[in-house]
Amino acid sequence: MTRSARLSPRRSIAVLAVLAAAIACICALALTRPWAAGALSVSRADAGGTAPATVAAISLPEHPRILVFGDSWTYGSAASAPTLGYAYLLGPLMDGESSVNGSRGSGYLVPGIDGGTFSERIAELDASAQPDLVVVQGSINDRKVPLDGYDDAVRTAWDSLAALYPGAQIVVLGPAPQILPVEAATAEIDERLSLAAAARGWPYISPVRDQWITPENYAWIIDTGVVGRNHPTTEGHAYLAQRLAAAIEGLRGD
Repeated sequence: MTRSARLSPRRSIAVLAVLAAAIACICALALTRPWAAGALSVSRADAGGTAPATVAAISLPEHPRILVFGDSWTYGSAASAPTLGYAYLLGPLMDGESSVNGSRGSGYLVPGIDGGTFSERIAELDASAQPDLVVVQGSINDRKVPLDGYDDAVRTAWDSLAALYPGAQIVVLGPAPQILPVEAATAEIDERLSLAAAARGWPYISPVRDQWITPENYAWIIDTGVVGRNHPTTEGHAYLAQRLAAAIEGLRGD
């Protein structure tokens, strides 16, 4: 189900309070830049996976309408409120508005708790929404099953998304590691998605390759407890939103 970052009046007071806390966290992160030891780069692999591919710069309006589509990380799992998830914070960071469609457990091959596979959920999106930017995130959930047919499933989902929103800029956000070291299956998914995006000339952002989550910051980014189950903390979501906004900004040519 797609949820907008704009909330109903009766929920606004409570949500504004927690949103203020998240924005304060984002501002603190922006000042301290705990990721500064790693470069803010965007991975652009070619069909051979070794050399950079040419990816056209994206162009967005001053106040973009953003659809963030993905799995439980997009849903906002483990944040103190789902609306403090990175996907909801992205819109304000980019001086725009986020609509969020995240389904816990969902992937290109596996259905989720809140919806089906990526292709099945894309088929249910509102065609009239027409976002300026679509961020397709994940998913580590596919690591749990054999990847037979994975490339075809990705191709089908992306074809449907491009046909549904022909005027949108589409950016693929690869899976981020929920544990370290990065699992082999997660690394393989990241590589496959990178190659598939390059084949289309779509920008690909790789939290794995760009080392968004490292042994040095893992403890405060990921909630390893029974409730969090290896999802980002509230502070982790704010950090991910900041990094994603910076990466997208680096893609813009307007």
